[in-house]
Amino acid sequence: MQEPIPKTETGVIHGRFQVLHNDHLDYLLAGMALCRHLVVGITNPDPFLTRDESADPKRSRPMCNPLTYFERYVMVRAVLEEAGIDLSRFSVVPFPVNIPELYRYYVPLDALFLLSIYDDWGRRKLAYFKSLGLATHVLRDVPDSEKGLSATDIRRQMVANESWEERVPRAVSRLMKKWDIPGRLQNLGKTT
Repeated sequence: MQEPIPKTETGVIHGRFQVLHNDHLDYLLAGMALCRHLVVGITNPDPFLTRDESADPKRSRPMCNPLTYFERYVMVRAVLEEAGIDLSRFSVVPFPVNIPELYRYYVPLDALFLLSIYDDWGRRKLAYFKSLGLATHVLRDVPDSEKGLSATDIRRQMVANESWEERVPRAVSRLMKKWDIPGRLQNLGKTT
């Protein structure tokens, strides 16, 4: 485990959040604890800002990205509000994580960049951050087998009409049902 760092003014944390689950919430709250203002970057914001990655080839597939940027924006805000976080303490922005030359257009580069590492993709993101000289802090570095919840598994459960609701915050469950994300995933499965 890493040494605690002093609370910084601004942190940047990121994820696809396709679907935001309870471990994602823990990740976001860990980031909130380290800064006064947290910028939540939503990766793969649209197909034009999503590149294939050899370190994680599935991350750009439509079945892995059923939610739009706007839906994920609404979801992240709803989850953090439900967790009691004041809106003034965070921002939600698009973040093309695998296009480092664009970072400066989306997030403050003088922030502390927070991430968790589970695999080669996590190591690649850390390398992107370091290549730009960004300040970084790894919240968690464990093998994928110790990662915990997986949005892939939750999406699979949705498609199979299995129970998934207990793995996500209440706000996510409400939104997934409102937007019929299980149905959307089932339709995507028929076309891919």
